[in-house]
Amino acid sequence: MDIALRAVHDSDLPVFYRQLNDPESLRMAAFTPEDPADRDAFEAHWKRLRASADVLPRTVLLDGDVVGHAAVYGPPGEREVTYWVDRAYWGRGIATGALLALLAEVPERPLYARAAADNAGSLRVLEKCGFRRSARATGYAPARGAEIDEVVLRLED
Repeated sequence: MDIALRAVHDSDLPVFYRQLNDPESLRMAAFTPEDPADRDAFEAHWKRLRASADVLPRTVLLDGDVVGHAAVYGPPGEREVTYWVDRAYWGRGIATGALLALLAEVPERPLYARAAADNAGSLRVLEKCGFRRSARATGYAPARGAEIDEVVLRLED
């Protein structure tokens, strides 16, 4: 199993769009776009991400196939990580491998992450990669149409 990251290519975007519109993945991620099916908004979002000096977006590859994406974003001192792996690949260590690769690429610390408090899989990935729970918050989760609890995690040196 070869997990790798590379720059995002235009040809990755249809895969990301399909992944974003998987109902179970959306519910688990919780903090998603208001309307994930809005293709124009999706395209505009990725155009902004790829053009921003404050974002390092990466495509996650498994044995050469696109299986998700990962990124670091935000201002210095407040930068966060995010990742998304196709549901068909959950539970196989791919998110952990991808996040470790991203952390190796971005040496600055601290880094932060957020996850829905009931997203045990994502919390496990983050903790395996060295993130520690630092706070709890409540935020509106568009994919669930409600305010939910989230966990804020921090990665130190």
